[in-house]
Amino acid sequence: MDLAQPRRVEHQQTDKGYVPVYTTALVEQPWETYSADDHATWSTLYQRQRELLVGRACQEFLDAQDEMGMSAHMIPRFDQLNEVLGAATGWTLVGVEGLLPELDFFDHLANRRFPVTWWIRRPDQIDYIAEPDLFHDLFGHVPLLMNPVFADYMEAYGRGGVKAHAIGPEALQNLTRLYWYTVEFGLIDTPEGLRIYGAGIVSSKGESLYSLESAAPNRIGFDLQRIMRTRYRIDTFQKTYFVIDSFEQLMQATSPDFTPIYAALADQAHLPAGDVQDQDRVFQKGTGEGWADGGDV
Repeated sequence: MDLAQPRRVEHQQTDKGYVPVYTTALVEQPWETYSADDHATWSTLYQRQRELLVGRACQEFLDAQDEMGMSAHMIPRFDQLNEVLGAATGWTLVGVEGLLPELDFFDHLANRRFPVTWWIRRPDQIDYIAEPDLFHDLFGHVPLLMNPVFADYMEAYGRGGVKAHAIGPEALQNLTRLYWYTVEFGLIDTPEGLRIYGAGIVSSKGESLYSLESAAPNRIGFDLQRIMRTRYRIDTFQKTYFVIDSFEQLMQATSPDFTPIYAALADQAHLPAGDVQDQDRVFQKGTGEGWADGGDV
């Protein structure tokens, strides 16, 4: 595997707004070059989120972080995490410079490689950054790769992404929404109540609180086609979260060939992010008071 010299690749702000910048380069984590500010940023974010997520994140996530040896002490080393992760589920972390083109990203997942941005946000970006950085990737995404069922789901998603990319833009859009509403912003119903598992939520203080405790968003039971029809926003808290009953449910629901599903959705209207349909299974409150048929939130 050819490795490049690490660069920090971020979006560009132009007169037309935010423009993402993509890179395919793989890099070795330059751990020795992290500054005291870098380690302090990791420590601040890690400690804040871990304390906040007790009783809010699913236990599988919290346990996996502990099993991997993550802590607030300093930025973890990819090579050390890979020893634990590889033994558990066969996944490997690879260092990247920033956002990857879709096909490259899918190919990594299909081969049980998870791309992790090597650089961490600056202190002035501690509460918000426009694109995934080391904290989002490592703290938010990596722990659940220790879970065998979720690890298999991520590999299957990567294979599905390679296939959708070949089918065309509509299929790719459908599949991207699935990733958004599960891997990034998914909730799970547990015996203890509604919990977070999506990386975009667990790595965000504001969204961790909002997703569970605000009355504003919809919380809808997992429905594959419903998710694939639902738009989303990247610049605000979500208007809708989809709730799985278990990681096994997620894997089973997404294991069939999606090709006929893409065809069935081709003539159906896209749904606004905050829309609720009559057939939706709607979770009434973030603190958990059961399910009801949709349309009354």
